[in-house]
Amino acid sequence: MLAKLTAKNQLTLPKAVLAPYQGTEYFEVADENGRIVLTPVRLNRAAAVRSKLAGLGLNEADVAEAIGWARRKPRKAG
Repeated sequence: MLAKLTAKNQLTLPKAVLAPYQGTEYFEVADENGRIVLTPVRLNRAAAVRSKLAGLGLNEADVAEAIGWARRKPRKAG
């Protein structure tokens, strides 16, 4: 089976190859001795969120403060 690399560095993999991995959205990609190796990965969404927050420089205290702010009742004008 062949997969063609597009001008945008994208590959379309044959259905027969992906059939055993139905529902898998992400694959770890590695270069091993001149071969491209795809390994199915199940992401822990909580870990992905924590990683994103860490990348933004936010910590648990920042998140707790934001949640508290969002839950406050609006003050009445007047």
